[in-house]
Amino acid sequence: MRYISLIILAMWVLPLQAQKSFRDKLIRDTRQAVIARAQRVISELPVTITAYSSARSAGDKHDFYSEGDYWWPDPADPKAPYIQRDGQSNPDNFTAHREAMIRLSRIMGALAAGYVAGGDKTYLQRALVHARAWFVDTATSMRPALLYAQAIKGRVTGRGIGIIDTIHLLEVVEALRIMEKAGIIPRDDLAAMKAWFTAYLQWMTTHPYGKDEMNATNNHGTCWVMQVASFARFTGNKTWTDFCIQRYETVLLPAQMAADGSFPQELKRTKPYGYSLFNLDAMSTICQLLSTPAHNLWQYTTNQQQNIALGMAFMYPYVQQKNSWPYGADVMYWNQWPVAQPFLVFGAAALDKEDYYRLWLSLEHDPQEPEVLRNLPVRNPLIWF
Repeated sequence: MRYISLIILAMWVLPLQAQKSFRDKLIRDTRQAVIARAQRVISELPVTITAYSSARSAGDKHDFYSEGDYWWPDPADPKAPYIQRDGQSNPDNFTAHREAMIRLSRIMGALAAGYVAGGDKTYLQRALVHARAWFVDTATSMRPALLYAQAIKGRVTGRGIGIIDTIHLLEVVEALRIMEKAGIIPRDDLAAMKAWFTAYLQWMTTHPYGKDEMNATNNHGTCWVMQVASFARFTGNKTWTDFCIQRYETVLLPAQMAADGSFPQELKRTKPYGYSLFNLDAMSTICQLLSTPAHNLWQYTTNQQQNIALGMAFMYPYVQQKNSWPYGADVMYWNQWPVAQPFLVFGAAALDKEDYYRLWLSLEHDPQEPEVLRNLPVRNPLIWF
């Protein structure tokens, strides 16, 4: 029995040692940039969604509101419901709440990474100020539901696909996990923050909008699993983490990935390159969130031989040499991609791919283009290991 116990212990310890070794490598190679990024945001004050409002929102100041990116006024009748132009973002739509959430994610992710790289808890104390404003302070907090996201003027006050807007809470949660482990969050604040994410997880998994998003057959379904996995892990909800593992294995991979590792649902869009990167990044993040030595999603292969390594092998040459992409240029923001895609750094660590890591190091790590930031929720991989 003692021999069997040692084998089981080794199954857990060795992967953890590999994660720590890779984290140490990341610190050596990126520490200077990580600390500089944390220093740039350490004096920033909290700004939550209550600082901005839109007369078109059907909610109140605590309700997150956004408008569908690809919906425009009808040129034949300015008073008519908006019409769709897939892949073409309307710059006049309301995006202030999403931008505030992205700002929160960038600040808390950078501060948490600064702590991991340098050990200074001052960074985490500053992150706590932002977390309190968003999830604890009743005057400035956001309501844990997304009833009014991705609205369309003249058509709907909100949609299930709006849930994709909260992918920018992923690095907030990773920062909170680090802060909790470091003993930075007071007990009552931690309880309030976990209650917020418990409530949001409950809404995501029971409201019709959440169920619609869960059943989406493209990147929206992937991002639903990615978020539920993150929030369930933070709140200790094993039922939903187990569900997400099963969903990845039995739905996401077999339904979305072709035999060559591509994602046909993304390739048929007007931005096939950007959407293919986005979906692969999201699937890789699921593997990073949920893999255990006993249930390693990085190694999981379907009966049709689909696995995450196949997806990364498909996209890697087109990140390395973008001009070889055979599916046509994206209708917008073609020149802004790729950046330091998280699938490269996660895949490098999990699959021991040094070429992925070197390519990741060579790409842009601090993009400023709003469209890139909207589709890049993982910007501080150091906090994920």
